[in-house]
Amino acid sequence: MINSTAPAKKQRAYRLGHHAEWLAALWLMAKGYRLLARRYRTKLGEIDLIVKRGRTVAFVEVKARASVNAAEDAVTGEAERRIRNAADIWLARHPKAEGLTFRFDMVLIAPWRAPKHLVNAF
Repeated sequence: MINSTAPAKKQRAYRLGHHAEWLAALWLMAKGYRLLARRYRTKLGEIDLIVKRGRTVAFVEVKARASVNAAEDAVTGEAERRIRNAADIWLARHPKAEGLTFRFDMVLIAPWRAPKHLVNAF
């Protein structure tokens, strides 16, 4: 028997991820960040958002879960490694970024809560 709910669940998760990323991007832009890239994909990993404010570029992982704690716990060491590897590729492709400060942030999304921005999350 084929499980027909699996594709529907995957599709809902995909839509939720897109919505959470846009919400996080709007939140960061309201805080004065400029969006440089969204869903930056490389063969080594993906970065949800790349934003810049002043001389700082932040590589941002966005997580949406039922609670802020669950969202924070959802980022594993493996995910951090993939994001760092993708950031290395972005930096290699953007030599004008030399001399800027870089960091890895998270934006946590939970229902009925303002997004939580963790600066230097990992």
